[in-house]
Amino acid sequence: MSDTSRASDEPAHEGIDTSVSHVARIWNYWLGGKDNYPVDREVGDQILEMLPDVATLARASRAFLSRAVRHLTADLGVRQFLDIGTGLPTVDNTHEVAQSIAPDSKVVYVDNDPLVLVHARALLTSTPEGATSYIDADLRDPASIMDKAADLLDFDRPIALFLMGIVEFITDDDEAYDIVERLKSRLCPGSFLTLYDGTNTVHKEASDQIVEVWNQSGNAPLTLRTPDQITRFFDGMEILDPGVVSVSRWRPEATPWGEPAEVDAFGAVGRKL
Repeated sequence: MSDTSRASDEPAHEGIDTSVSHVARIWNYWLGGKDNYPVDREVGDQILEMLPDVATLARASRAFLSRAVRHLTADLGVRQFLDIGTGLPTVDNTHEVAQSIAPDSKVVYVDNDPLVLVHARALLTSTPEGATSYIDADLRDPASIMDKAADLLDFDRPIALFLMGIVEFITDDDEAYDIVERLKSRLCPGSFLTLYDGTNTVHKEASDQIVEVWNQSGNAPLTLRTPDQITRFFDGMEILDPGVVSVSRWRPEATPWGEPAEVDAFGAVGRKL
C-alpha cells in the first residue's frame, strides 16, 4: 500500500471534485501512487477491509498490461497502441513498456478524467523515434475516439487496442458489446484487442459486496461479468493462448512457487482476423 502521508492533500485543480471518491484516484491509491485524496483513501480502505486481495488485483491487472504490451511489441511486432481508459500515470505505462522494446512505437492514450488530463504530460514523454498523444474523450463516443486517434495512428496498419478494466463501467451489456464492436470495426486485420473486466468468479460474495459499496460511493457505477460474457467481446477474433483467464494467470512470469493465485479480473488478447 501507499504511504498516505505522501498522497495529495493539496488544493485540487479546477474541475476536480475532491468531495467524492473517484475510480482513477482509488486505483492510484491501491497501486501505491500519491495522486489521490482523503475521500479516495477512505473508500479504498473500506473496500480493502472487505477484500484485502483487491490491492493484489490492482497490481495483477497492471502487470497484465505490461506483459501484454511486451508480447505484442517484442513477439508480434506491433508498433501502434491505443489505450482507452488509461487512468493516472503510474509505473510501466504503455508507452514506456513498448518504447523500451521498440523506440519507434506510437501510443495514443484516451481518458475523460480531469485529473488524468492534468497529469497527461507524464504520458507524453516519448522517445525521439516514437510518439505519444492524449485524447480527452469518453468511451461512449467510439467514433470520435477513433477519428482523433487517426491523427497519430495509421489505421491501415495493425493497432493494439487496450480496454483495461473500463468496459465494466458500461453497465448495460448490449451497449458495452456495441461500443467494443464499433471500436474493433475500425481496426484492420492483424490488429489486437487486449481487454479485462471484473468478475465474481474467485471471491463471489466479497466481490459482489465491493460492487455494492462502490456503486453507493459516488463513483461511476460498475457491473461484474462472467468469463463467458467477457469472451463475447472477442467475437470474430482469434483469442491467443491461454484464452480468457484471470489476469494473474495470463502468461505469468515463471517463479519457483508455481501459478499465481487467481484474482477477480479476467481478460485476454485477441487478434482480428
